[in-house]
Amino acid sequence: MRTNTEQAVPEPEPTRGEELSPASAADGPAVDGPADGAVDGPADGAVDGPADGAVDGPADGADTDTDTGTGTGTGTGTGTGTRERTPTRVTLRSDLRASTVDGLIALIVTGAVFALLYARIRSRASSTATVMPFMADDPGGFWMYFLSQAFGWSALLWAWGTVVLGLLLSGARPAWLRIPAPRLERLHRTTSLNTIALIVAHALFFAAELINHDPDSWYGSTWTAFVESFVPGGYASGTGRIAIPVGQAALYLAIPLGLLFYVRHRIGARAWRVMHRFVIVVYVLSVWHTLLYGTNVWYDGWFRTSVWLLQLPIAALFLARLLRPARRSQRLAAPGAHPGSKAGWSLRLTGRLLAAGTLAVLLAVLITGRDGGRAEPPADTSSTHNHD
Repeated sequence: MRTNTEQAVPEPEPTRGEELSPASAADGPAVDGPADGAVDGPADGAVDGPADGAVDGPADGADTDTDTGTGTGTGTGTGTGTRERTPTRVTLRSDLRASTVDGLIALIVTGAVFALLYARIRSRASSTATVMPFMADDPGGFWMYFLSQAFGWSALLWAWGTVVLGLLLSGARPAWLRIPAPRLERLHRTTSLNTIALIVAHALFFAAELINHDPDSWYGSTWTAFVESFVPGGYASGTGRIAIPVGQAALYLAIPLGLLFYVRHRIGARAWRVMHRFVIVVYVLSVWHTLLYGTNVWYDGWFRTSVWLLQLPIAALFLARLLRPARRSQRLAAPGAHPGSKAGWSLRLTGRLLAAGTLAVLLAVLITGRDGGRAEPPADTSSTHNHD
């Protein structure tokens, strides 16, 4: 009888600034966010408040990709083999390749949303027909506007998923979550990248719509559309005076917050985690932009209420993240036993109270149905462009 055993090659020790354990991705006292916003996420979506800890999505170091195989034989010998691949560093290129499938799904969803919006405007069932009746008279002439809306809704949905994944990764791991952490981390990163792409497409098609209906010369209309779409304060009419700068802020935060992950070894892991905590801001700005400017959700009704309903899981996960942090250093001890300063303890307590208050407000909105929707069109729904 001969026994032949192959020893597994041990994994290298993590270097300074790297964490190979997915559970250690969460760090103490931001906001991804459409973001994350949003933008993970807009953007690379972790969700946390500035007061206490953000949701650090991917582990701050390398992905661990391990294959294990065993084989047994009877007769003249038995063999057992174990093969492991050492961790490989995550790069933007590798994540872009991995995001292809997720991106195709996002495009399919965007196409379905576009078809729904177009059908509703043609039948005048959409509130957009009340806000801007000229679009209902000629929906084919405004197809780029409806496509811009479709990309916006997909961006908000992908930002939502990015934030949820970030929260699941950064807190105590739920017992019901069977998906391996490395796979969740990669999905978190790919949805973040696709969220950024969807936000950019949303803005570009909005600008294209402005160019299409501007009677000025091509260079004059292009410049006007650029200013109104991408320069804060450039859109000077209607509710867009507030809503568009809010969306621009989500876009301009989502891009750097989402991409800084790939240069975290140059700026330092701690600096990256601190900035990553603000991803939730991208997401909050994205939701705010939608509720302010989304003509599909201007009025009271189930469509607007459903946007509020989607925020319940995020608020609940965020509160659970703060009440049961993965790291002991983030737990809220008694004031006298807190290792840090009194100001730090107060900030952590404030963060938990705000998270609980947000959850209570969302529940109140859903129970009462008072979601801030308009009862009638605002006095000024005009545009700086002539749609005649």
